[in-house]
Amino acid sequence: MGERATIGDVAARAGVGVGTVSRVLNDSRNVSEDTRQRVLRVMRDLEYRPNRRARALSTGRTQSIAVIAPFATEPSVVERLRGISHVLHGSDHDLTLLDVATPDQRDQQYRAVAAGDRFDGLLAISLAPTDEEAKQLARAGLPTVLLDCEHPDLPRVVIDDVRGGMLATRHLLQLGHRRIAFMGDVADDRFRFSASVRRREGCELALQAYGLTLEEPFVRVGPHGRAVAHRLTDELLALPEPPSAIVTASDTRALGVIEAANSAGVRVPQELSVVGFDDLDVAAYVGLTTVRQPLRASGGAGARLLLERIGRPLGAPVEQMLELELVPRRTTAAAGA
Repeated sequence: MGERATIGDVAARAGVGVGTVSRVLNDSRNVSEDTRQRVLRVMRDLEYRPNRRARALSTGRTQSIAVIAPFATEPSVVERLRGISHVLHGSDHDLTLLDVATPDQRDQQYRAVAAGDRFDGLLAISLAPTDEEAKQLARAGLPTVLLDCEHPDLPRVVIDDVRGGMLATRHLLQLGHRRIAFMGDVADDRFRFSASVRRREGCELALQAYGLTLEEPFVRVGPHGRAVAHRLTDELLALPEPPSAIVTASDTRALGVIEAANSAGVRVPQELSVVGFDDLDVAAYVGLTTVRQPLRASGGAGARLLLERIGRPLGAPVEQMLELELVPRRTTAAAGA
C-alpha cells in the first residue's frame, strides 16, 4: 500500500505482457483496440504514471518542449504562455521557459537548443531565427514553430501587423483626426523584432489613403515600457502643434500615453485620442480603444501545431494567420469633441 504502481503491475492486472503495456504507452498500432482500452482502464485504476526517464530512453523523446520568449513577464507574452500551457497540459509534454532579456541571451538560447537533445520541440515567441539558426534547427531535426514572427522555412502562427496598424489609424481618420502620431519600439536588429515596424507601416498606408503623411515630428520610438511611453508623450505634447491622436504599438505603451496626458492636464479623449494594440485584460478596465489580437489563442494554436509535428516528418512549413479586430472604447472620440 502507498507504493507507486509499476508497468509490471499494470501488465499483471491487465493480463498482458510488459511489452504490450509499453506499446499502449507509445500509441503503437500493433495493439487491438480491446486490449488498449483494458490496459488504459487498469492504468486509471492503479493511478499509474509512466517513468519519464525510462520512457525517454525507450522512445528517444524527452517529453519536454522549449519556449524561447523575450521579457517573459510582459503581459502579451504571459497570455501566449497561458495558451501554450493549456494545450500542453493535455499532452505528455512539459514546458521549459527560456527567458530572453538581452540580444546575447537570445543568441545563446538558440545555439543551446539547436546543439543539444534536451527538447522534443521548440516554440519561439517574437524572436525570429536567422537563416543560419534555422539551418541549425533543421540539422538537429528539432520541430520548431514560430509565434508572432516569421521565417520562410518554418511553420508559424502570426497576425497581419500592417493591417492592424491600418485598422487603428483608419478608426481615428474616420473620427476626423488628421494630426495623428505613432509611438512604437526602437528598431533592434539583434532581437529581430518586426511587429512595431509593420504596425507603423500600416499607419502610414492608412494616412496615405487620405492624402496625408506621417510627419517625422509625430513619430516617437524607444525601448518598450510605460515609463518610456510617458516621456515620449511629453515630447509630443510639447510640440507647437501637438497631435490630436496617437496610435501606439502596444497597450502597455498606450497606458503610458494616458498617464502622461493626465499628468499634463490633457483630457482623453476630448483633447487626445489614444489607440493601443493587443487588448490585454487591463485594456477593458481602463476603457482603452485597441486592436485586439488573440494572444492566448495564438499560443494554443502554436502548441497544437508543434505537437502535430513531433515524431513525424517535418514537411513543408505552414502559416496560420489569426484575425484582428478593432475594439472601440472610451479613449477615442471625434476630433475636437
